[in-house]
Amino acid sequence: MKLSIVTLFCFLVGFSFCQEEAEKNMKKLPSVVLKDLKGKSVNTSEMGFEGPVVISFWATWCSPCKKELNTIHDLYPDWQDETGVTLVAVSIDDEKTKARVSLYANAKAWDYEILLDPNGDFKRAMGVNNVPHTFLIDSKGNIVYSHNNYAPGDEDELYEHILELGSK
Repeated sequence: MKLSIVTLFCFLVGFSFCQEEAEKNMKKLPSVVLKDLKGKSVNTSEMGFEGPVVISFWATWCSPCKKELNTIHDLYPDWQDETGVTLVAVSIDDEKTKARVSLYANAKAWDYEILLDPNGDFKRAMGVNNVPHTFLIDSKGNIVYSHNNYAPGDEDELYEHILELGSK
């Protein structure tokens, strides 16, 4: 009996240590100042959301990006009700094409937070090489999931990861 208690104690101490190490190794959301569609400055590390945050990098010239965000748009109200998730769509359109961002988002009636990253500062800080690229951030600012590209059904996988955060 004493051996099993000692073994259990060692296991729990080891598990706790591994969990702390995993949390230390999680990548945090970087601090970059971007503008929203109204020209207001937003620091990405201080967005202050209570629940999980989905950050989706996209561009007006990217068909898969628009397919993903339009698909999520239909599901988003239910996702918000069930999980409290917030979606932030970060446009990487440059100075020449960034005027199209507002026109497109308004035409599609997106109710996401939309930020502009015309110089690619946030994109570089997040390690985004091509779009669409989607990240899931927990309430502590840790990047807990990342997915590149889009195929129908990817939104279901993203939702499963959002649900996992809610159950912790």
